[in-house]
Amino acid sequence: MSTPAPSPPDGPLLARKSSSSSPSVAPPALAKDPECKKGSSDLLYAIEDNPSWCECIIFGFQHYLAMVGGTISIPIIVSSYLCLEESNPARGVLVSTIIFMSGIITFLQATFGVRLPIIQGGNFAYVIPTIAVLTTAFEPCKDLPLASMTEAEREEAWQVRMREVQGSIAVSALFQVMVGFTGVIGLLLTWITPLSIVPTVTLVGLSLFEVASKQGSGHWGIYLLTVGLLIIMSQHMRDVSVPVPFYERGKGFVTLRCQPFRTTSLLIAILITWVLCAILTMSGALPEGSAARTDLTTPMVARAPWFYVPYPGQFGMPTASVAGTLGMLAAVLASIIESVGDYYACARISGAPMPPTHAINRGIGTEGIGCMIAGLWGTGSGTTSYSGNIGILGITKVGSRRVVQVSAIIMIVCGVFGKMGAFFVTIPEPIIAAVFTIKFAMITAMGISTLQFVDLSSSRNLFVLGFSIFFGLSLPKWMQEHGDAISTGAPLLDQTIQVLLQTSMFVGGFLGFLLDNTIPGTDEERGLVAWKGKIQTSAEGGDDLVNRCYDMPFGMSVIKRAKWLRYIPFCPRYKGFSKDILPSCRKTKMNGTST
Repeated sequence: MSTPAPSPPDGPLLARKSSSSSPSVAPPALAKDPECKKGSSDLLYAIEDNPSWCECIIFGFQHYLAMVGGTISIPIIVSSYLCLEESNPARGVLVSTIIFMSGIITFLQATFGVRLPIIQGGNFAYVIPTIAVLTTAFEPCKDLPLASMTEAEREEAWQVRMREVQGSIAVSALFQVMVGFTGVIGLLLTWITPLSIVPTVTLVGLSLFEVASKQGSGHWGIYLLTVGLLIIMSQHMRDVSVPVPFYERGKGFVTLRCQPFRTTSLLIAILITWVLCAILTMSGALPEGSAARTDLTTPMVARAPWFYVPYPGQFGMPTASVAGTLGMLAAVLASIIESVGDYYACARISGAPMPPTHAINRGIGTEGIGCMIAGLWGTGSGTTSYSGNIGILGITKVGSRRVVQVSAIIMIVCGVFGKMGAFFVTIPEPIIAAVFTIKFAMITAMGISTLQFVDLSSSRNLFVLGFSIFFGLSLPKWMQEHGDAISTGAPLLDQTIQVLLQTSMFVGGFLGFLLDNTIPGTDEERGLVAWKGKIQTSAEGGDDLVNRCYDMPFGMSVIKRAKWLRYIPFCPRYKGFSKDILPSCRKTKMNGTST
């Protein structure tokens, strides 16, 4: 199914010194199958390529560092609403649990789900309904007499709250499982066009600029230093070769050409600024409370268990209420919409064909399963595709599925060894903010790049594009400041509408979807003719590259022999609604002939 892993001396990190002035750095797999480089002219490893294990660990570790800060911040935020004291070691258990489960769900998604190199982690969309559930269904933490309560009573006080959150997330995830595995989400693909994808993907990046700027403002010097290093290393120095001595049996020491900045610029930049912050912290150069200090999270590291294996029901049997479930359902809807855009962006940047209907159905269904088990284990949040890590693929030029699978194993190990996972929380926020800035910029650019299919001289298209993006930024911002503006008399409905309208990618994507499918325009003007050429093969599942990317890792011979499986929406044999995709394109005449 995939190409053999290149040996270290011939990979992109190490290239054997030769008489040629510019050593080749392209993996053998890409040289044999240039079609794997679709969508990225300088991709080092495409989706089906397997780097060496050493490279996989390095690249996978980069993904872990890029996602861990955002993921563990969710249980930290939720802990205060669970009435967990700062000194309670359960906070460390929550951190270990969400890292551990993110690894398991990432491996399931990359191996059996949509099969794209996409990281799964805690979803911030669940934070708002979680807080709403905890503040409306339970007594405020400030009113609890924690000082006079026994240890068992304090334990029950926060665990009963967690069980309500767990149950609400798990039950609401059933909707996502149903939407994915029954093929309902695939029906919507018939009307998803370039002008509905562009606002959705673009706003994934643009809507998060405030997160990066807020965290970066803690120490602009460290933030700008990290951004500068990332830009210089990943762009200006990516072709710089460094001679490295290497011992080879039978030949002794030989000189190899190392190009570390081509694929590990993110890791190198983080390590440099992280070590610098540690030195400044120990020397006292950074004042107490500075966001650039590395000792701010020391108490969490101390509280984290050395070894802990999370298990379902570790906080008791989950419970669920109608109010809590409906509130979480809003987060599920936002997650589904965001993930579909993420799949298209990830496919483009990793050198994969456009995901066919069965892969998207399976991906959404797998995310639903992930949210269910995350709820049962007690992460305090559902999980979703991490948009930011898609940007890492563009920075490192490594879109290999194997790398993400190794990253998932790293998450599982760090989740089990609690001290190890908590140690990386010492990375200062300004450094994480700098990584966010580069990642979100790449996601924004990937969304905009889809405009290559549409006619940008059309005033119709410019209106749909401009209005969808601008209003997709404006309305959520206003809703965040006026959360009580929605008042229908039904609190559950108010909460659902509020969450959806505060999600930029939902607002912008919905407007792009609605306007592009209702405002008159020709198929060529809307980009459907060019877009059809990209997705028709994927939808019909007839291309060898599509089969190789999105088929199951094993058992395909049995699946291909069972004809009835073509009617199962998440099966690789599923033909989808290929006969109905862009039906009006068949009526468009190109070069005088009907298409």
